[in-house]
Amino acid sequence: MDMLTRPVRISLMIVSGLILFFLVAIGMHPGGLELDITPVHGGKPLLVLPLQPDEHFTVRYYHSVENAPIWEVHSLDEKGHIFIEEERYLKFGAGMGRMPGVGRMVQRGPYEVIEDMHMPTGNFILRIGSPGVDHTIIWRNVETNLSALAPHVAVQFSARPVSSFYRTWRMIFPHAATPRPKN
Repeated sequence: MDMLTRPVRISLMIVSGLILFFLVAIGMHPGGLELDITPVHGGKPLLVLPLQPDEHFTVRYYHSVENAPIWEVHSLDEKGHIFIEEERYLKFGAGMGRMPGVGRMVQRGPYEVIEDMHMPTGNFILRIGSPGVDHTIIWRNVETNLSALAPHVAVQFSARPVSSFYRTWRMIFPHAATPRPKN
């Protein structure tokens, strides 16, 4: 009987070891990215957005001089570097316009659009405007108005790769600052 028990124990240890190895290997596999929007001077994140490489998020606001909407479309690469992909606006205002050698200017309905920019911004800081400027993050069809949450606060946009284990954990237990996507 001892002879049967020992092979069973050894088999269970081997199977357990293999399962543990695969769980660790899968857990260390890239699981996408996480974008944090956090006050520069400390505090909890205002937003935590899970993203995949090349997935877009948008910063929309109203120009302080022209009072016209502006959309800035961003993406992340697989290492978590942030890029601006497109700017869209109704009219050419102060501080707006094409930069030579960056993207291409097109007309899309009433909007002037600089598309195909793919210009690296890296982590960046944005001073959130007051209500009326309405700095709003659009992610997976969910809009979060930062001007309503933290007007006049400087926030850092920073991104990082996460493991698939972390991503799975956050799918089960979302961060408190992650908005719920609309279906």
